[in-house]
Amino acid sequence: MPKLPEARFSIGQVVKHRLFPFRGVIFDVDPVFNNTEEWYNSIPPEVRPRKDQPFYHLLAENDETEYVAYVSEQNLLVDEPPAPVRHPQVREYFEGYDQKHGCYKPRGGLAH
Repeated sequence: MPKLPEARFSIGQVVKHRLFPFRGVIFDVDPVFNNTEEWYNSIPPEVRPRKDQPFYHLLAENDETEYVAYVSEQNLLVDEPPAPVRHPQVREYFEGYDQKHGCYKPRGGLAH
């Protein structure tokens, strides 16, 4: 059985997209791609990520709205300077924001 890649980012960490203007907090991680082929093929080939890497579920936001995003590890960067996100579902997954460490604390029983 092949070894799964180790995730570089963690649940509760605030990140931003490398190419597109949005940021968010990670609430789940897939060790490799775990979405539909339709979703994958909707990504333009010139920016389509590899499937053999971790993919992250984000409570995401941009200047206009909040949403859930699914992003490959290669397209994420640490959000600097770290700041809380305004997504309305944050309280469902996290107990609070740790300003000192720039991350959220997962609610009991939700962390992997």
